[in-house]
Amino acid sequence: MIAVDCTTHIPQLSGSEFFGHERGAFTGAVASRDGAFALADKGTLFPDEIGELLLELQAQLLRVIRENTFKKIGGNIWEKTDFRLICATNKDLAQLVSAGKFRADLYYRIAGWIIRLPSLNERIEDIMHLAKYFITQNNPSGEILEIDDAVYYYLTVGLTANNE
Repeated sequence: MIAVDCTTHIPQLSGSEFFGHERGAFTGAVASRDGAFALADKGTLFPDEIGELLLELQAQLLRVIRENTFKKIGGNIWEKTDFRLICATNKDLAQLVSAGKFRADLYYRIAGWIIRLPSLNERIEDIMHLAKYFITQNNPSGEILEIDDAVYYYLTVGLTANNE
């Protein structure tokens, strides 16, 4: 699985992250580099926070999804790629489409199967299980630690009351 964090891209270099580049394609490109499309070939490409992807890159991603080919920046050769696409976002993509901030054609390509993970505010019963898990994982002594009543109250009532 090749994960690409769409929130950290600098517009000038984001194409290189997906497409890769040839040596000398731009200032600082001292060596050829494979991008996410090449690295994900025969595997999975996971654009995390796809709702942050620039419109220009959305069009390019859509083309790669449709045609299964791409060219590295500064390259002349069309390369084949075949990957499963799994996307994540904390934004409402349908709303972004309506606002003109996300391409409708890309949205309909990726929105075939949507899984909505409810926030912890919507599943309070999971908070204590998660807290106990992380306490156990981060306790080097291996000693079993209990959560006192004040912390229990804060995690299950106090946090959710503050976020409403």
